[in-house]
Amino acid sequence: MNRRLFSAISLAIATLVTAPAFAQNKLVMGVSVPAATHGWTGGVVYWANRTKTELEKQYPGTSVIVKTAGSAAEQANQVQDLQTVNKIDTLVILPFESAPLTRPVAQVKSKGVFVTVVDRGLTDPSAQNAYVAGDNPGFGKVAAEYMAKAMGGKGNVVILRGIPTVIDNQRVDAFNEVMKKHPNIKVLDAKHGNWNRDDAFKVMQDYLTRFKQIDAVWASDDDMAVGVQKAIEQAKRSDVKLVLGGAGSKDYIKKVMDGDPIVTADVTYSPSMIADAMKLTAEARVKGAKMPETTIIPSVLITKDNAAKYYFPDSPF
Repeated sequence: MNRRLFSAISLAIATLVTAPAFAQNKLVMGVSVPAATHGWTGGVVYWANRTKTELEKQYPGTSVIVKTAGSAAEQANQVQDLQTVNKIDTLVILPFESAPLTRPVAQVKSKGVFVTVVDRGLTDPSAQNAYVAGDNPGFGKVAAEYMAKAMGGKGNVVILRGIPTVIDNQRVDAFNEVMKKHPNIKVLDAKHGNWNRDDAFKVMQDYLTRFKQIDAVWASDDDMAVGVQKAIEQAKRSDVKLVLGGAGSKDYIKKVMDGDPIVTADVTYSPSMIADAMKLTAEARVKGAKMPETTIIPSVLITKDNAAKYYFPDSPF
């Protein structure tokens, strides 16, 4: 009886140890992301490289190759090289643009490569095995709920939108749905600041010229919030009591931590989603498990109470 039990335990341990090790040696993951052309993508590159190190340590024998691209054409070429030169069997990609990358990614998938797409979906979902993204409607909803509460349900708001995209529409539509429940809050205007500090500065200057009373600003991105605050300071306006950005940049999380009088919260849409995608994909591939077709990472409200949890001072974003 004891001998049989010992044999069964030995077999179970051998299976646990040897089966994943065999799979690990087969795993060659390519990670393709846009170059660090602005704060958020800088964070993506940081998290991709950080997670490469973690995965190669966690799963001995695994190889992770991280490539950055400055254009859609460059990324398409890199994806092809990852398959033909590096012989990847797994691809995690945050597309520079959706349409130009759809066919190159589909071609790689057709050769047996497992594909996880992150954030910017492809125009043909059949070109991917899995999709990992932030919660864009949730991003707008969380921001609006906090803002409405902070304003006491009344006052004037201006909005700075991002680049005209489906993602931006989802965020703003969700924000406006919440505000419909607060008839004493008036949304004065919503213009595109293109997720850019300089563009946001100009839009906010226009708002400050046109509107004599602005109680709160939803910048919908931390980079834009920088331009917004600069415009407010230059105009010497004291009526704006709240500026709410988003995405969780280290500078704005630090403002929340330090008790900035008008930056009292932020909303996550972290570039660390590339890390989540890499970890989920690696785990599924190593274990031979099925990865969910879609994984949505919730948007979380960051306040002084939990800000330290989301503060990564070594990150460029």
